[in-house]
Amino acid sequence: MAKLWAKDYDLDATMEAYTVGRDYVLDMDLVEPDIIGNLAHTAMLQRIGVLSLDEHETASKALMEILRDYREGRFCISRCDEDVHTAIETAVIEKAGAVGKKIHTARSRNDQVIVDTRLYTRERLLEIRHAQVEMIQALLDFAEEHKEVPYPGRTHMQIAMPSSMGLWAGAFAEALLDDYSILEAAYTLNNQNPLGSAASYGVAVPIDREYTTMLLGFAKPVNNVLYANNSRGKFEQTVIFACSQIMLDLAKLATDTIFFAMPEFAYLTLPDEYCPGSSIMPQKKNPGPLELTRARASTVMADLFHVMSITKGLISGYNRDFQDTKEPLMRSLGTTRDALVVMGMIFGALKVNREACISAFKPEVFAADVALRMAADEGVPFRDAYKKVGLNLESLERQDPVENIKSKTHLGAPGNLGLDKARALAEGLAAATQEEIERLDIVKGKLLSS
Repeated sequence: MAKLWAKDYDLDATMEAYTVGRDYVLDMDLVEPDIIGNLAHTAMLQRIGVLSLDEHETASKALMEILRDYREGRFCISRCDEDVHTAIETAVIEKAGAVGKKIHTARSRNDQVIVDTRLYTRERLLEIRHAQVEMIQALLDFAEEHKEVPYPGRTHMQIAMPSSMGLWAGAFAEALLDDYSILEAAYTLNNQNPLGSAASYGVAVPIDREYTTMLLGFAKPVNNVLYANNSRGKFEQTVIFACSQIMLDLAKLATDTIFFAMPEFAYLTLPDEYCPGSSIMPQKKNPGPLELTRARASTVMADLFHVMSITKGLISGYNRDFQDTKEPLMRSLGTTRDALVVMGMIFGALKVNREACISAFKPEVFAADVALRMAADEGVPFRDAYKKVGLNLESLERQDPVENIKSKTHLGAPGNLGLDKARALAEGLAAATQEEIERLDIVKGKLLSS
């Protein structure tokens, strides 16, 4: 099959396999974005007179047939195609003849792959945002239900002060709310149209980049054509960084959950149907999904370093190095979405063992509270109160842990979690995400029906 760059020689087979790599496999996930980009580009070519109305209709019909074949499992990309762009253009030529040879006018595979990647990333980010909000809401529901279930909080892995299951779950809800802000910033950066930048230096045809921006639903075009290509790698890093922050918080949450579900603590009971067993030990119920969430946080972090290392110090303009940023980006997006879904499922079914939590309280967990109340209520200098309590731990009495956490009512304390504020914010984010999903569905629908 002819390459898009084919002239008067054939590429050595070993070099072809090396340079194509896994692109022909990965690009199966870019078929629909590539067709969407082609539809917008051909509409623009017709608008500026490069294609006639009949040619535009012929090309669009062929592209829609390819999309239908793809959705029904009849379209594939082979190694000899090199990538999705070649495979689709070749298919258009087969279906539409000479018109198919015109659709690449005023475009390079450089801006084409960036468009595909950004359309793909935009859709995956919306999936992540949706799953993230659902995870936040699951944590807030858990926090509300168990806000008066105390357990001994720890620092340095040692017993520290009274805490609550509500405080614990609410902390991770707020963490994911902050992560959402980072993800939203990555979404904004990604949501810019590079189409028309070509090989980094624009084209000698008066193309209409604002028109393709509107058709594709991007917020704006990338203004500088050289920056459109220079931004490749940078935007991927930003997206993967946002994913890494989510994964790091999920990893900590996973570790806590594993810890609290250990038989020695038994604060939590994991749902049986989410826990694989052992091949040799009949009694085992393993927290496999939680452990894999921790491990896959490391994978996303490695993906970030991978892309940063590839793009560090590259000369301006397109470099083939960029090809190897695609897989870590796609992997990170998929990993993060799946981890949020899985962790949300776990927290929707996680059981709290109230009696185990309460029975874990020993008198020394109240030591800091006793010292603070001596300072506040009796006027004893805190350092003196601290020393007195610390030297007489054996005289401490066990308090009612439920009443203890309920008595702490300052902002954000166990007795005043502020869950309503977090819930209102989460609901606003859910509405904004759904609005953007619906907007892009309309944009795509118009393009596919035009």
